Amino acid sequence: MTMPPVKYQRGDMVMGRWPGSSLYYEVKVLAFDSKSQLYTVIYKDGTELELKEQDIKSTAGFQPRSRSRSRSPGRRRSRSRSPARTTRRSSSRTAAAVAAAAITDSAVSSRRDTRLKDVEVMLSPVQQTKEAENNSNNRHEKKEEKQKEENNTANKVNETTEAEPEKNQGRYNLRRRKDDGDAKPAETRPEQLEEKEAKRVGALASTLSTPLDFGGKIGAYFWLLFLPAWVFFLVLQVNREDPSLTNFPPPLPPLEAFWDAQALGFVILWILFQALLYVTPMYSVLSLYLSLNTCLPPGFFAIVVSAITVAAAVHQGVDLTYIHSHFLQLATASLLISILLSVYLYIRSRYAAPEQLALGGNSGNVVYDFFKGHELNPRIKNFDLKFFCEMRPGLIGWCLINFAMALAEMKQHGLDAPSNSMILVNLFQLLYVVDGLWNEEAILTTMDLMHDGFGFMLAFGDLVWVPFTYTMQAYYLVSHPNPLSLPALAAIVILKLVGFYIFRKSNSEKNAFRRNPADPRLSHLKTIPTATGKSLLVSGWWGVVRHPNYLGDLLMALAWSLPCGFSHLLPWYYMIYFIILLVHRDSRDMSDCRRKYGSAWDEYCRTVRYRIIPRVY
Repeated sequence: MTMPPVKYQRGDMVMGRWPGSSLYYEVKVLAFDSKSQLYTVIYKDGTELELKEQDIKSTAGFQPRSRSRSRSPGRRRSRSRSPARTTRRSSSRTAAAVAAAAITDSAVSSRRDTRLKDVEVMLSPVQQTKEAENNSNNRHEKKEEKQKEENNTANKVNETTEAEPEKNQGRYNLRRRKDDGDAKPAETRPEQLEEKEAKRVGALASTLSTPLDFGGKIGAYFWLLFLPAWVFFLVLQVNREDPSLTNFPPPLPPLEAFWDAQALGFVILWILFQALLYVTPMYSVLSLYLSLNTCLPPGFFAIVVSAITVAAAVHQGVDLTYIHSHFLQLATASLLISILLSVYLYIRSRYAAPEQLALGGNSGNVVYDFFKGHELNPRIKNFDLKFFCEMRPGLIGWCLINFAMALAEMKQHGLDAPSNSMILVNLFQLLYVVDGLWNEEAILTTMDLMHDGFGFMLAFGDLVWVPFTYTMQAYYLVSHPNPLSLPALAAIVILKLVGFYIFRKSNSEKNAFRRNPADPRLSHLKTIPTATGKSLLVSGWWGVVRHPNYLGDLLMALAWSLPCGFSHLLPWYYMIYFIILLVHRDSRDMSDCRRKYGSAWDEYCRTVRYRIIPRVY
């Protein structure tokens, strides 16, 4: 059986229709898959897509739109990124995410544009451009060329300034900008045409979505049921006299044992208290009182005030061991609040503007979008719901629960002070949280904030998963103490400090490069330029492995688990979970970067061969 001839050959320059639109761009054919009957094409900035044959046409019969410069479909307003981004939990965008973000953003052309030049066109029977647009562009052609040169220069000197968080009265602004065209000089396009273009871009972006993660639509049903069940399993199993997995399953308590109205009130009061600290400007006043040159980070201010409040409550006789004895009921109350919050978020997302939706949660399936998050950064006036939940009640609540477990250990075993193991777990995890809150601005460039919508996945993760599973080591030590010798204690402390040093130094290097790649202090760093105008770090910490921050994270996770000993597996849950998380995140990041940076990413992978663990010779 003879195969039908392939119409377009590898290396052909053709016109490819951008998905969901009538716009055609000049692309280069890379390959043809005979099974799927799809052509793999590449745009000038390295973005690769698979197109059907009917979406590809020869360059004959097209008229170039008379603009002094054309927009690449893959040009996005992204920050300069190092080889990896870190997040505390989840969850790399694929080509569809890059493409959809590109529709809502524009940037200047890079050097590679001249080698693979595209021309935005439409089918010749359609009227190409309006006379007013042509006249406007001709009139300002010289000005545009000058602006283009200035933008190219600015793009090299300060590649990542766009990624820097915008602040509104000391508060971070995480809303996605509708279109970078709004910030361009008025002469580039007439105002009426620009408004029309913004509406077209928003409508087009609403039709795009990234490939489905976490098992797709069926996976969403699974995770909605599995995640709460897993939290309850951990809470019930770890508190048993024999928490080994061979002693499975734990006895299921009666349904009324899961509920306590006082526990619900406690959780609501805690969230409202953190919300009050989130909106108050007192952190600025405290900085002034302490004669600091800059304002204290709001997150650091929140944990300091929370610690003072908790200490005062304990001094007044409040029994915080209630948290240990009602851990199951508190987890149930937090789950209920996360579900109600997720329902509210999904309902309000149905009325959100298209440019405010998250590409990853725009599948059209109600259950999947509810799980993944339909709206990117929902806000109530200046109150950013996602940022608040990511950084405040669950993260600071993690430290509160650990402290309560230390008090419960003292009460249960008649101790005057917590055990060395409990002290290490508390101090190690407190350092991790305080560091995150002190550098909370860095979370604005993470996957959670920049790409993932705010739905059940993040709401549950922030309010239930973090405070009730990351505290497993402390919860375990209450009923299963593990004495440590001085040499073991010293070794664990050294391991923690080494991990924290790698984690902090690598992240600081990455963030400094994002803020200002031209910083003289970074002049020794080597980079690989990409077609997007951004650069990939291939020296310093990021030249040793692709994810040095992950390496530091893993060492710290190991230090958290070692104080619990090796008698049971469950205290090592966080270490196991974190390895799975990082492997999954690394695979998503690899896929996204390969599509976004093209051949530059292949060169980067050849230069920096090891992903997380360097080879020791």
